[in-house]
Amino acid sequence: MSADYENQEIPNLWDKRLTSKMSEVEKLIYRSNILGSDKRVTNYGGGNTSAKVTEKDPISGNDAEVLWVKGSGGDLGSIDLSGMASLYMDKLTKLKSLYRGVDYEDEMVGYLPHCTFNLNNRAASIDTPLHAYVPIKHVDHVHADSIIAIAASKNSKELTHRIFGSEIGWLPWKRPGFELGLWLEKFCLENPTAKGVVLESHGLFTWDNDAEKCYKITLDIINKSIRWFSQEIKPEKVFGGAKIQSHDGPERQRLVRKLMPRIRGLISEKEYKIGHFDDSDTVLEFVNSKNLNTLGPLGTSCPDHFLRTKIRPLILEPVNEANISNISEKLPNLLEKYKMEYAAYYERCKYPDSPNLRDPYPVVYLIPGVGMVTFAKDKPTARISGEFYINAINVMRGASSVSEYMGLPEQEAFDIEYWLLEDLKLQRMPKAKPMAGRVAFITGAAGGIGSAIAKRVLKEGACVVLTDIDKEALEKVTEDLKKLFSNDVVHSVVMDVTKEISVSQSFTIAAEKFGGVDLLFSNAGISSSAKIEETTLEMWNQNMSILSTGYFLVSREAIKMMYTQEMGGSIVFIASKNGLTASPLASAYCTAKAAEIHLARCLALETAPAGIRVNVVNPDAVLQGSKIWSGKWLNERMATYGKKDRKELEDHYKERSLLKKSVYPEDIAEAAFFMASDQSAKSTGNIINVDAGNVQSFTR
Repeated sequence: MSADYENQEIPNLWDKRLTSKMSEVEKLIYRSNILGSDKRVTNYGGGNTSAKVTEKDPISGNDAEVLWVKGSGGDLGSIDLSGMASLYMDKLTKLKSLYRGVDYEDEMVGYLPHCTFNLNNRAASIDTPLHAYVPIKHVDHVHADSIIAIAASKNSKELTHRIFGSEIGWLPWKRPGFELGLWLEKFCLENPTAKGVVLESHGLFTWDNDAEKCYKITLDIINKSIRWFSQEIKPEKVFGGAKIQSHDGPERQRLVRKLMPRIRGLISEKEYKIGHFDDSDTVLEFVNSKNLNTLGPLGTSCPDHFLRTKIRPLILEPVNEANISNISEKLPNLLEKYKMEYAAYYERCKYPDSPNLRDPYPVVYLIPGVGMVTFAKDKPTARISGEFYINAINVMRGASSVSEYMGLPEQEAFDIEYWLLEDLKLQRMPKAKPMAGRVAFITGAAGGIGSAIAKRVLKEGACVVLTDIDKEALEKVTEDLKKLFSNDVVHSVVMDVTKEISVSQSFTIAAEKFGGVDLLFSNAGISSSAKIEETTLEMWNQNMSILSTGYFLVSREAIKMMYTQEMGGSIVFIASKNGLTASPLASAYCTAKAAEIHLARCLALETAPAGIRVNVVNPDAVLQGSKIWSGKWLNERMATYGKKDRKELEDHYKERSLLKKSVYPEDIAEAAFFMASDQSAKSTGNIINVDAGNVQSFTR
């Protein structure tokens, strides 16, 4: 339905060779995965699939009809057996006798655990009755953009009949739950030849007694709607046509990189937010259109879209280089107005037992000429919220082109957003990790210490921007961390800390990728060893350039961004024991490290009023995984201390320490994490030595 996919039908991915040996439950999972693989069929986490299967009762050994259905919180595209709930059909049928009517339908969810088959611990979703009471074995429920475009049209019933005839029925809007399950059952019994039904403002249900046929019906119905829209829609008239033209790609990036940290700082007063930027053709067609300010405030229609994107987006005025400062100044008032309107919506619609008012800031920001920004508590949620709004754009594109688009009525929208059952689901979510919503910028990230720091903060929920001058090593570390933590939270940029433009561009990339920067781990390093008479000016300047000037350039850009965000921040310098105590044959290195430490003290003094903390971690003799302990530096250190190999040198440092222990990258990462985290919230200008004890480097 989007401009990107116009005239492209959903491909049939069913592979008989794979499914011929599958059980019915395995076919259900397979069907779910291939349906969920295309966002035009259903959005992330949206839709449900089910199969009624004969199973052996574990107690009686008799055959029992069991409903296997997507469990609460699952995603069709990635679901496996653990994500499927299983319930006895005979017990689900008996629940009808306990039903006290639509005013009490929420209480029926509490009975679902009593219907569980074989002690399955996957919670059944509120959509379970919608599948249970359809008297057919296989049921698909999806949120296809092209179908919701029909469902969200003012004359959706008439359009459904015009496009599908008697093949597909239509039901008016009804919030998912027990009552809608009974509606579906009644429809099926009264329309035995129908292959499915369009739910107004919601989505599509299809069914068949064969798994493959059910899948094929789902695709056929969606593709029929895609073909119909492709014939009816005139591209030049979509959204009333274009009102403004997009900036070119680089200009869009420049503008959004300035706006995102500003927005992020203003909306993160109670919890850190992560941003996501989208300037796809689909988004630009909408934000640049004449009807943006008419359609945008109507909000979304499908409940799944609405839950992720709030009642409506915040629409900014067209942005350009000349007015961006003025728009930045207007943002506090715009956001305050949005908050007041959101609070008024809550007051108009709330019930005595409604959950408390939630975060009142917008999730979706539409910027004419630039694109769309979404903010949420973490990167995956921000990205997925953007995907959901693209689904909503596709729906508005179709519905407004052939009819009149109808957003979900305000009270119905509130009843979904503040549904007590949804609130209970939110309360069951695991507690946020200590660094959730924070963005860490790490220099020298391809080395042992840098990558260990990245792994440590990622483990605690942060997003990371990895930088290094070594492209090949950086790519390797990046891929390794993405495999461990996901593509969403790891991004890398090749950067030279000694080049002002390289540093400033890297921070603007961080702003576009995540919305800003909260934590800086300045770790880029170099090493050199030479007698003073053999220390060349080039060697001296290289040490100063990377270890002093480089730390200055990186810190300056981080602080500028932190000032823009007005959220405070934390900077940790990975310096060296050699910054506090002299070392033979290393005057350039030791002097540069001393300058680095003193820079940290100066910055701590200057930035404290803005809530920015600056601290230092001093490692010593971290040989494992460290890039500086390779080649010439290693050989020079061995020569200095009369050691013949790496093992002897490591043992020398170990025995030299007071604790007689070796120091590893993970030890430095732990100290760096502590100094950046809230555990050290009242520390700035401090130094932690991680050297297993060296009396010469005692700070006091």
